[in-house]
Amino acid sequence: MERHAVTGGRDDRQSAAPTLRIAWAWAVVLLVALAGPAGAAGQIGPEPSRTPPPPEEAGDPLGRDTPRGTIAGFNLAVHREDFQSAARFLQLSAGGRRDTERLARDLADLIDRYYIQPLAALSDDPQGTATDGLALDRERVILTMAGKPVDLELVRVKDREAGLVWLVSAQTLARVPALRRSAGVTWLEGLMPAALVDARLFGLSIAQWVAWAATLLVPAAALWLLSAIVIASARAVSGPKRRALIDTWYGGLRWPVILVVTLAVHVAAVPLLGFSLAFRFGYSRLELAVVVLAVAWFLWRLMALSFTHARIMALRRGQASVRSLLLLAERVSKTIVALAAVFALLTIAGVDTTTALAGVGIGGVAIALGAQRSVENLLGGVFLLTDRALAVGDTCSIADRLGVVEDITMRSVRLRTLEQTLLSVPAGVLAQSSVENFATRDKILVLSTLRLRYDTTAAQLRQVLGRIRGLLEERPEIEKETARIRLVDFGVYAIELELFAYLLTPDFSKFLALREELLLQVAAIVESSGSGFARPEIDYGISAAEATSARFGGPNRGTANRSV
Repeated sequence: MERHAVTGGRDDRQSAAPTLRIAWAWAVVLLVALAGPAGAAGQIGPEPSRTPPPPEEAGDPLGRDTPRGTIAGFNLAVHREDFQSAARFLQLSAGGRRDTERLARDLADLIDRYYIQPLAALSDDPQGTATDGLALDRERVILTMAGKPVDLELVRVKDREAGLVWLVSAQTLARVPALRRSAGVTWLEGLMPAALVDARLFGLSIAQWVAWAATLLVPAAALWLLSAIVIASARAVSGPKRRALIDTWYGGLRWPVILVVTLAVHVAAVPLLGFSLAFRFGYSRLELAVVVLAVAWFLWRLMALSFTHARIMALRRGQASVRSLLLLAERVSKTIVALAAVFALLTIAGVDTTTALAGVGIGGVAIALGAQRSVENLLGGVFLLTDRALAVGDTCSIADRLGVVEDITMRSVRLRTLEQTLLSVPAGVLAQSSVENFATRDKILVLSTLRLRYDTTAAQLRQVLGRIRGLLEERPEIEKETARIRLVDFGVYAIELELFAYLLTPDFSKFLALREELLLQVAAIVESSGSGFARPEIDYGISAAEATSARFGGPNRGTANRSV
């Protein structure tokens, strides 16, 4: 059957490996599903209390149940020199039985040379084609001779042994000798030298083999040259950035596109080369299998390039969560393409994919019941990305560990900690716990307590407060509306001032530099006012332990500085 099948940051090996593992896992489930019915039949016997169903009516062993089966079986029998079987596909009259071999050879030769329609045009329905304008027990097979259509007719009759079967009608057989005499040379025989037409290799003429190779090599060479010219022209009128983008897409899609288009041309040209119908039936399966693989390869590369480009654009816009969601979507899409290719190849091989799909459904339920944690982790990863709770590259606090998110897979979130270890947190667990994401902030808080000596006068305090307020107003990287410096307490060992200010930067390294400069300027203001910072262990004679407790842990803490 001839059909035209259309199938359709770390995103390199780490991205591809989970996808391939999932695709192979589903392929194993598919094979188990296909083996399931046979295994079940061997283990579960029929219930003795029930009457067994009546046996199904056996089909015709020669395949004459459909018009396509009749044409294919007849052609194959002739090429095997089995004329006794070939005669069973013909509605022979008494006179026609005397020269069955010559009649069968002539008819098979006409079909091989002049049937250029797709094989799919031959009906595979036992009822035939109901919309061809013929009686329901008639079917038309169209040959093209000298550019004009010539009809061969099949008739559905009742066979004593096989039931209803399709045969080449007696009226068509009566016309075969005249059609054979009027047949001229095909376009290929007229184009090629007689020596190539007469010489044969594996049952086909050398002329046919040459034409077959030309249908592959000529389109491939023409497309290669055309693509090179188009890309060279596009690069000549593009800037450096667009030129790099063109080179990326050209390098990724050039050969997949050339292969797919070349195969499309080849599939369309094969019926015109005069191959025998038996050869075309076998070769069409190989053609379709290669087309499916080529299309799957093209879609795989196209999705990889498309998602990579989309992630780069999302990163430029600062949409890190979208970038991670695209990474997960790419893996799911590639898995779907791999599964679609597997099912298409199974269909071409003659496997009943309806049974396979039912088995996959049962296998999927079994997997879901036996791997609830994996399903939970998969859904947790999807929910995390759709909620935009975190993204690759974000600095987060997860499971009381601080680090940078390196990857979000279908199972877990990988965090590179400050100690440079790799922490893997199951996505299902993470979706049910709190996540603190520092990458979403656009400003960082400086909250510091300044402790001045008790010998600081009120005038000095006013001077320190006024100058620090002026500093907070002057610096452009400080949010003016919320910045403040206030006298908050007279502590046991020091006069306490609270500094509160947001630095307008999401970059923690830049924040550290800005905070350092701000605190140095505050220290300079305190020193220039004649005051100073309190040192309880020196100024008031307390022990080092008491000073440490007062500074960090006691009810009246010493000088402290922290950022949020």
